[in-house]
Amino acid sequence: MSFRRGNDARRRWRLSAKLLIAASVATVLGFSAVCAGVMFDMRRGEEELARRTLENLASGIEADISRNIELYDLSLRAVASNLEMPEIRNISKELRQLILFDHAATAKHFGAIQVFDTKGNLTIDAASLDPRPENRSDEEYFTVQRDNPDAGLYISRPMLHRGAYAIVLSRRIVDDEGRFLGVVVGSIRFSYFHDLFGRLNLMPGDTITVLRNDRTIIMRTPFDLDVIGKNLAQQLDWKAENLKVGGAFSGKGPVDDIPRLYVRRSSSGPLYVVVGKPLEAVFNLWRTEAIRIGAIMAFLILFVLSATLVLAREIVRRADAEDKLEEMATTDALTGLKNRRKFDGEIEREWRRAGRYGQPVALLMIDADHFKAYNDTYGHQAGDQVLVGIAICISDAVRRAGDCPARFGGEEFAVLLPNMTALEAFNLAETIRHKVQQWCAGELITTVSIGVASMRPTAGQQWSDLIEAADKALYAAKANGRNQSVLATVPKIALVA
Repeated sequence: MSFRRGNDARRRWRLSAKLLIAASVATVLGFSAVCAGVMFDMRRGEEELARRTLENLASGIEADISRNIELYDLSLRAVASNLEMPEIRNISKELRQLILFDHAATAKHFGAIQVFDTKGNLTIDAASLDPRPENRSDEEYFTVQRDNPDAGLYISRPMLHRGAYAIVLSRRIVDDEGRFLGVVVGSIRFSYFHDLFGRLNLMPGDTITVLRNDRTIIMRTPFDLDVIGKNLAQQLDWKAENLKVGGAFSGKGPVDDIPRLYVRRSSSGPLYVVVGKPLEAVFNLWRTEAIRIGAIMAFLILFVLSATLVLAREIVRRADAEDKLEEMATTDALTGLKNRRKFDGEIEREWRRAGRYGQPVALLMIDADHFKAYNDTYGHQAGDQVLVGIAICISDAVRRAGDCPARFGGEEFAVLLPNMTALEAFNLAETIRHKVQQWCAGELITTVSIGVASMRPTAGQQWSDLIEAADKALYAAKANGRNQSVLATVPKIALVA
């Protein structure tokens, strides 16, 4: 039983090494997953913070633009409303200027309001009592108002207007019956947007884009004339669904290839604002923290795995050392077969197992004939050679994994044969005897006598009964002339030669 406990202990040692490695790997994977989850949460937090910041920025810009456009539109409405009065045509130019433009919004970025008749001719100019002749019948802001009675406030594409880049705001003038009388026009210069954006503390790569509802770019910072006036609806590689009203988008935008976080404000006015920030800037702090934490985790993972491998290797070495000690403790040094101690443990284990399953257990007791006389004649070294030769013949004949050939003591050997009948055991005994007889030649002539027994364990029997039966059969073989196998029967011994 001590040998079985030793095997179980060694198996537990090796299992412990595997469990240690598995537990360490599972721990590393678990901590890595937790760390990755935390880092992704931090990344989402950084993105959410940047999105809210951009939303607030876009909201402030859009509120300023909407307020100025609404203010200027009120002046256009007032002019258009006053021109509907019949009396306005019969008063002096000075009085007409005072009535039409007295309440008009004025600012350094607002252009003077102009009035064009049905043919596009300039008739009234807030900047002059006697305006120079102009015809704007082919301008977009005029044709849209002329051809579309429901145009309302129309904001033109960015254009060169009265010597400066600006957007032109226009409204249709009608009489009481809804007939077209002309167009009232005003402008907001680009200097307004430059001044507005200049007050902001923008980082390199940040963008602010003001667009018309048809996705025409009205203004953008950084300022680029090649981009101003571009209609994104005509750009096939960019879809409006990428950036919905009030939404956000991460990736490459329609203007350049720099990945950004874009935020679009929802607006009911004619213009809306999109603010963008490079993703590299959004995640810069997170990336630094991720690298720091990743480096610490990599060091800890390396340390844990290295320590685990060292401990596992030491556990395996201990198990191997115990195996070697076990082998030394259970193996006969001369013949290489199992020793008596190991044999006793094996026969006890196999006897119990055979009793549980009702299987037979066979035993061969083998003794070298006239060994003492041979040893005294030729010396102990020659006698040892004979014992080694007999052991080789036994090992060559016994091939099943569960069989246990052992040196029982002195010149006597035993072979435990689980689940083998008496006849099968007897045939194996004869095979061993013939092999020994064929191996010996010349002056080194020796033979063996073999006692064979096979039993099915029953209540009240012990494995010592099996040894006693095989031993009696061996004595019978010796008494019958040696160099033969004898099969024992239980309870009586029958001599079979």
